[in-house]
Amino acid sequence: MTVTRYPKQGKGRKWTIKELEAISGAWKGDTLSDGEGLSGEVRVAADGAVSVRFKYAFRWSEKVVWYQCGTWPTVSLEAVRAARDQARDLVGQGINPNDQRKAQRIEAQAQVEAVIAAATRQEAENLSVRAMFDAWIADGVARADGNAELRRSFEKDVLPSIGAKPVKEITEHDLRALLRAMVKRGVYRMTVRTYNDLVQMFAWAEKRKPWRTLMVDGNAAELLEIDKILPVGVDTEKPRERILSDNELRELRSNFENAESAYAAAPAGKKYETARPLKKESRLALWICLSTTCRIGELLMSRWEHVNLEAGEWFVPAENTKTGSDWLVFLSPFALRQFKALKALTGDTPYCFPARAAKGEEPDQHVCVKSVSKQVGDRQAQFKQRKGPLKNRCHDNSLVLAGGANGEWTSHDLRRTGATLMQSLKVPPDVIDRCQNHVLAGSRVRRHYLHYEYADEKRDAWTKLGDRLDLILNGAFASPSS
Repeated sequence: MTVTRYPKQGKGRKWTIKELEAISGAWKGDTLSDGEGLSGEVRVAADGAVSVRFKYAFRWSEKVVWYQCGTWPTVSLEAVRAARDQARDLVGQGINPNDQRKAQRIEAQAQVEAVIAAATRQEAENLSVRAMFDAWIADGVARADGNAELRRSFEKDVLPSIGAKPVKEITEHDLRALLRAMVKRGVYRMTVRTYNDLVQMFAWAEKRKPWRTLMVDGNAAELLEIDKILPVGVDTEKPRERILSDNELRELRSNFENAESAYAAAPAGKKYETARPLKKESRLALWICLSTTCRIGELLMSRWEHVNLEAGEWFVPAENTKTGSDWLVFLSPFALRQFKALKALTGDTPYCFPARAAKGEEPDQHVCVKSVSKQVGDRQAQFKQRKGPLKNRCHDNSLVLAGGANGEWTSHDLRRTGATLMQSLKVPPDVIDRCQNHVLAGSRVRRHYLHYEYADEKRDAWTKLGDRLDLILNGAFASPSS
């Protein structure tokens, strides 16, 4: 049974701190009267700690109403009584202190919400170019490689320059500066590609919230003129026409062999001073590119399950091709030798060109589709506008051909060289197109109804190409491997 308790001094007196501290757990539930409408309920926690919850009683609308004044000792006794006095004054003014407390809570919450809303609004107003790029990548663009090249190029040139800057602050000068920095490096085609990507991204964003409202001064990319950014005389629309001559192909093979011999003969302590030869897998990739006219990226993604050495066939699934269609390559004896040599190197892995795996782990991915192209470019340093070697990359001229008189060559030039050799062997252009897995000319209706595969014609074309390569590289007699 609970009781109402008074201070030792009797009714009309107030409780002291010492008296509260002396309360035992046996008083649990009892009421302490502190006078002037203030009373407290004794509470006992599980650990035996005693507390007193004080409340003030007043009449409102002909009813007794309670106003909570705080719990001692969390709230001091002085503060509890001050809360009672404030509530009593409000009642005297005709204000319900409970309503006033509720109004204060509502006002405080409104202030918090206003601060959050202002912060959210400020955050939205300061969204960065990187945030816009992420949104565009997610919802605005879908390229065949899963946007991998787009991500790579923006991470290299665009985002380090303007990625952290708010979209609302981007000007044509910012975009022009990053493109001119690329021009200064001599990467003109990449500059044009990045310019086109920037125009596409900003045009996409301009039509959508929240980006549209952030472009307060308009679409900055629309003000760029790429012709005024590129050096005078640079024609990036002109396609590459570089093909390797017969002498250059023979020189290429000699360069491969000489570099490997020189590196092998170098003393252990001097190897770092000797040009590293191109990896055997990369050399084989270049010969396969030349003899099948394939794209280097299609080759580097290939899996052994798609290579039939007995039948002399290499199947390229649609997801690995630029055209998005399956492609079957009939391997000439020349090309087949390269694949067999590659099989001896990587045949125990799923991929023909596996990426380097962590120690003790099996390779579960192919090499980067740009790896061979980079290796070839690194060994033609005289054509690169670099201040010095890139980290963990070669920097020499061991693959420069004809003394550089014909300019730099790329892995893609081998595809063009193979196609040109086919042309010189009187292979019809439409067969060459099929050997290169080009999108064929003509109406969609025509392509829809004409499905002849030209298998015999393609096999004959690839065989002729392989035979010609054997003659070029080895004279009248074919050697086991080039």
